[in-house]
Order: sequence, then structure tokens, then C-alpha cells
Amino acid sequence: MAADPAPIADFPRAVAASVHTVLVDIDDTLATDGRLTAHAYSALEALREAGLRVVPVTGRPAGWCDHIARMWPVDAVIGENGAFWMWHDASAAKLRARHLLDEAQRAELAGRLAAVRERILREVPGCAPASDQFCRLYDLAIDFREDVAPLARADIDRIVALMREASMSAKVSSIHVNGWFGDWDKLATTRLMMRERFGLDLDAERARCVFVGDSPNDAPMFAYFPNAVGVANVLDFRDRLDALPAWITRSRCGAGFAELARMLVDAREAPASR
Repeated sequence: MAADPAPIADFPRAVAASVHTVLVDIDDTLATDGRLTAHAYSALEALREAGLRVVPVTGRPAGWCDHIARMWPVDAVIGENGAFWMWHDASAAKLRARHLLDEAQRAELAGRLAAVRERILREVPGCAPASDQFCRLYDLAIDFREDVAPLARADIDRIVALMREASMSAKVSSIHVNGWFGDWDKLATTRLMMRERFGLDLDAERARCVFVGDSPNDAPMFAYFPNAVGVANVLDFRDRLDALPAWITRSRCGAGFAELARMLVDAREAPASR
């Protein structure tokens, strides 16, 4: 079994000062109890003002990501677990997007997604389509604790199994099971985005990037980034995580993200060896 993450207070200051990109999950990492607090939002802004690149990497839908890319202090946003990324082109005053599938391909998949949804709703009582399903382009999100009473672990596992029986990729977040027809994930699309959008080879730069998350669908990111950070509630999923982050905050959810942001900003303002 992997060792527990080290406390963020022990993060080497020289390493923190070298970080140029912060990749952050949204639900129960940036958000707290389903809300984006002023404290967490201010932490995003502080990172940008300190010169760091900030990119949310989320399972949330295209409709959310349109708003995030336009309105939040971020450089881009990866949505629907890696199906696309969006960014606001300030010079052209225009939202831009890079999709992994075109409109015709998405339309072809819509019927298959609907069929899987109906089977899951029949066979797993108590679950529901996510309230934001109407603004998704690629995936099916099944709610197991956001707007429904929390489901048992066996029910969540059954949702995953039904998606995989239909040849879908399936990932469990802190609130939804997300399924899609495709082989992308958060990590693969982060690699592609960093190369195409920012001209960076992520394999060469990953030690200077921090990913912060909280749940099982973040495990590939935790395994890949040597300085991945979990907010304190990541340990709620310890027995379901294939990989743990290297570091952990004292605080849960958005307060933990703000704790990390403060450490990174402080390190850039006064770098020193530790």
C-alpha cells in the first residue's frame, strides 16, 4: 500500500518557487459543499497575479466550461474528463475550444449514451442523471450524492460496471460517475493541451506543475505528477485510489486549495532553499 501523502507544510520552498502551472479539480477540491467560496476564488486570482498558469481539469460539462473560461481567472479549462478544453482569447475577445470529437461524431454517440442512461436508471434505484446533464456534449454523468441521497458503494460500483459493459470509459468523482465513449482522460488531454496551447512538453515539465484533486478519477494525475497535492478530504477515498498524491493539505476542499495557493505564491515572492 502506498505511503500516506506528506504534509504540504514540508513542500520544499525551492521546488514550490519553480512551479509554473497549477492544474485543479473543481468538485470538493476547489468547491466546498457544492459552492465556490470567495476564499477559493481569491486563491485562483492570487495564483494568476503571481504569474502562474491556472487550468481547472474537471468532469463538469461544456456549459460550465464556457462560463469558467470566460469569467474565471484561469488560462484554460479542461472539461468532461478530457473531452475538450476551452480558453478565452483576450486579443480576439472570443471564446475558443479544442474538441477531441467533431459535432457529427458527438451526434452519433448521443443515442448510445441515452440507452446506457436508461438501463442504469432502471437497475440502480436512487441514482439520477446529473442536474447539469443537459449541457454535456460527450459524457453521461450519473449523480450518486449531489442532488440525491448518497448511494451505497455497491450501487456506485454497479453504475461503473454497467457503463463498462457498454464499452464506455467510466470514472468516479466525489459526486458523480462519469461515462463516455472514447479513450481520453484528464491526463491524456492535459498532455495534449500543454503541447498545443502552451507549447510545453508535459513529460519534461511535470515536476514544475502541480495538480490538486480529491477523488478516484484524479488517481492518474496523482500518479503522474511528482508534486501532486490532495486536499485533506482525499483520504475519504483512500481505499478506492489507485495512486495517492505526494502531498496533502491540512484543510478540506476549497480551504485546502487556498492553503496550497498561499504556499506557492509565498514561495515565488521569497524563494529560498530548504
